[in-house]
Amino acid sequence: FLFLSVSDEVTFSAYITAVFLEMKMPVRGFLHWSRTATETSTSLPVEISSYVLLAKLSASPSNEDLGYASHIVRWLTTQQKYHGGFSSTQDTVVALQALSLYATLVFSAEGSSTVTVWSPSGQLTFYVSKTNKLVYQEKMLPDVTGKCKLEVKGTTCVLVQISLHYNIPTPTNVTTLKLSELSQSNVTYLWFHCRYSGKQTSTNMVILDIKMLSGFVPDPESLKRLNIVSSQLKDHVVVYLTELELIQELSVEKLKPAVVKIYDYYQPSDRAETEYSFRCAAGNSPQ
Repeated sequence: FLFLSVSDEVTFSAYITAVFLEMKMPVRGFLHWSRTATETSTSLPVEISSYVLLAKLSASPSNEDLGYASHIVRWLTTQQKYHGGFSSTQDTVVALQALSLYATLVFSAEGSSTVTVWSPSGQLTFYVSKTNKLVYQEKMLPDVTGKCKLEVKGTTCVLVQISLHYNIPTPTNVTTLKLSELSQSNVTYLWFHCRYSGKQTSTNMVILDIKMLSGFVPDPESLKRLNIVSSQLKDHVVVYLTELELIQELSVEKLKPAVVKIYDYYQPSDRAETEYSFRCAAGNSPQ
């Protein structure tokens, strides 16, 4: 059973996972697996459930298997983020492979559907047919206050996602990870104190994501001196767990603080955030 139609390492891992997991019945049309009943992070449940989905679909699935798999797909798509990924690179790779395999097996060029979204500010309509069913469509709701209603009519399968973006204050509650900013008030060096207070003897890989202040960039020489792996992505420096030096390229008045995040790569719910600022920047009075 384990070696039947195993074509790559991911599929083999899917079979191994499925063997050790008891097949469950869907709850309200959704189905997924997690390590514990009190699992708070979605990263591991997404990865585990994706492996099970791969195992179900990798060896000539029957119509019954496809029906069972559809419940896993429904749950996975509820965990997908706005840009198509999931919680981490690891679970995203496995989930997208599983969803792609499912889409290949159930794809039909025939049929069409109309999706209508009603909101207090108006109505949006999407039409999906064989000429555009592989095309991503997006429209903006002018006003998000009040209740929205969604209606789908037709004979083809569609995936609808509503994404709401908003800003919240930096959380102050302490979880298993704690992050403190220890930078001086008149220099462009950053020191951060990170602490783990969880129940495990050690953490998984921990990510330190440092948002750059407006007008500042990391000093290349400072990045080279880091004795751990790091990468620069636009206006972020991501440090894979320490002194970091910044260079002010542009003078910005009324400079706002930037956010630094630390989180467990495989358990993103274990996270902490703090803010830092350059108090002697233009328009800011030294404190």
